[in-house]
Amino acid sequence: MTSKQPEEEAENKLPDEAKGLRIHQALARQLGIAIVTGQYQPGDGFGGEIEQAEAYKVSRTAYREAIRILIAKGLLDSRPKAGTHVTPRARWNMLDPDILAWMFSSKPDKRFVADLFELRGVIEPAAAMLAATRRTDAQVERMRSALGVMRQQGLGTVQGRDADQQFHSTILEAAGNEPLASLASSVGAAVTWTTRFKEQSGKLARDPIAEHLAVFDAIEASDPLLARATMEELLRLALNDMAQDDLLG
Repeated sequence: MTSKQPEEEAENKLPDEAKGLRIHQALARQLGIAIVTGQYQPGDGFGGEIEQAEAYKVSRTAYREAIRILIAKGLLDSRPKAGTHVTPRARWNMLDPDILAWMFSSKPDKRFVADLFELRGVIEPAAAMLAATRRTDAQVERMRSALGVMRQQGLGTVQGRDADQQFHSTILEAAGNEPLASLASSVGAAVTWTTRFKEQSGKLARDPIAEHLAVFDAIEASDPLLARATMEELLRLALNDMAQDDLLG
């Protein structure tokens, strides 16, 4: 048996969402989901590197790289003699796009989703207000184009969700604030995963395009107060949809 065979066997057993990832990335995803969904609790230890690599049928190098990914995201801590342990939840990088995706790999915790919308409620209305006074014509056109794709493709498609993410990310960019714009990938991931979760559950009864159009119209009209208000309403209705459809744990 060559050294690559265990990794090839492991790759064949990966779920569809992990196809195309390198072995260490797929293993990091598998372990990350186990941690954020509570299969491992804070303080739980992982076995030795040799033992774990054999258990997951991957090379020691692949296992080591997977652990490094999880350490970088704050999910694990590894120290000489003390070993590798799951960290307290407060140390997790909750805005990491991968962690957000892992959180939504199953029915997410109700409090976590509410917290996520609360965070968006702090960031996005302020961003929309700033965007209304600072946006460029090119940014307006990108938002218009994204809305067009959302209407044509629907949020049940990858193209529609990507356009939704682009719409919200462009607003953050249009706010003209570099630290705020740096949150685009995190906010975009939150938008994508909440929408995808609702679509997969087959319970998106209300079309949210109207609220997005209202936000766009306010930003295009350079009306900051209306832009803020319409974004607040968009987020209120989105969270209300989740609660009414009983999609939360």
